[in-house]
Amino acid sequence: MPYRWTADAAGLIAGYLLDAAIGDPRRFHPVAGFGTAAAALERRVYQPRRRAGALFTAVAVGVPVVAGLAAGRAARRVPAARFALTAAATWTVLGGRTLRKESRVMARHLESGDLPAARGRLNHLCGRDPSALDEPELARATVESVAENTSDAVVAPLFWGALLGPAGLLGYRAANTLDAMVGHRSVRYARFGTASARLDDLLNLAPSRLTGLLTIAVSPVAGGSPRETLRVWRRDRADHPSPNAGQCESAMAGALGVRLGGRNVYFGRSETRPFLGDGPRPAAVHLKRAARVSGTVGAAALLLAAGGALVRGGAVAALSRLGKGDSR
Repeated sequence: MPYRWTADAAGLIAGYLLDAAIGDPRRFHPVAGFGTAAAALERRVYQPRRRAGALFTAVAVGVPVVAGLAAGRAARRVPAARFALTAAATWTVLGGRTLRKESRVMARHLESGDLPAARGRLNHLCGRDPSALDEPELARATVESVAENTSDAVVAPLFWGALLGPAGLLGYRAANTLDAMVGHRSVRYARFGTASARLDDLLNLAPSRLTGLLTIAVSPVAGGSPRETLRVWRRDRADHPSPNAGQCESAMAGALGVRLGGRNVYFGRSETRPFLGDGPRPAAVHLKRAARVSGTVGAAALLLAAGGALVRGGAVAALSRLGKGDSR
C-alpha cells in the first residue's frame, strides 16, 4: 500500500512544520504526561538494582512502542489517518523551536548584561548550577546544550520516525525522557538508571554522528568553514565522556570557531571535561549563530527523514511483491 509510506513522509514534514510554527503546547504536553506516568511507575518498582531499572525501562519504553505500533496498524489502510497519526507524533516529540527560542532568549539576557535573568533561564536548557557562572560560561553551557539537543530533540526523533514510523517516534522520545529522569549519576540512580542510560546511548549512536556531519555541512550559515569544522570534529569528537554528545558539541565548536568544555558544576557535584574546538570562549553573539545552525541541521534532517520513509516504503513494498511471487 504505497500511500501508507507517502503518508509517513508527509506526516514527518507536517509535524516538523507544526513544531517550527507553534512549538510545544504550554499545557497538557504529552511528554510531560509521560514523565508523570513514568515517575509513578518508578515509585512502584524502584530498587537500587540494575534488574529493577531494566524492568522499569522495558515497561516505560515498551508501552509507547506498542501503542505506536497498534495505532499505526489501525491506520494502515486509511492514508489520511496514517498521515494525521505520524504528524501528531512528530509534533509531540520534536523540540526544535523551543531549543532555538531558549538560545535566543539567553543571548538577549547576555547582550543586555542581565546575568541574574540569564542564570535563572539556564535551567530551561540544562541542569548545571548557574549561581557562579559568568557570561562566557553561561554562553558555553547554552551552546553545548543546543548542540547536544539538536540531536536529542530533532535529528534523533526524525531518524527513528523515518525507520519505524510512529512507534519509532514515541519509543525514542520515551527512552530519551527516561535518560533525563533516571540516567544521570547519583546515589539513587547509580544502578537503577543504568538500563535507561545505556538504551539512550544506543539509540543516539547513529543520530548524533549524523548531527555532527550535518553540522559540518551547514557550518557556513554560522560563518564557519566545513573543512575547519570537519578537522575539529575528527580531532575532538571522542574526547567527551559521552559517546554521543562529543559528536555534536565538537562539530558545533568547529562551526562557531569557539572552545567548549571545561569545568561543569552541577548541584552537588562537578566534572572537568576536555576542551573541544579552538578559539575564544563563547559569547552572546555565538548563541544566535548556534540557533541558526540548529535550525538548518533540523531542516536537512527532515529532508533525509522524509526520503528515508519513502525508501523504507518502497523496500517493504518490493519485498511484499517478491514474497507473493515466491508463494505462487
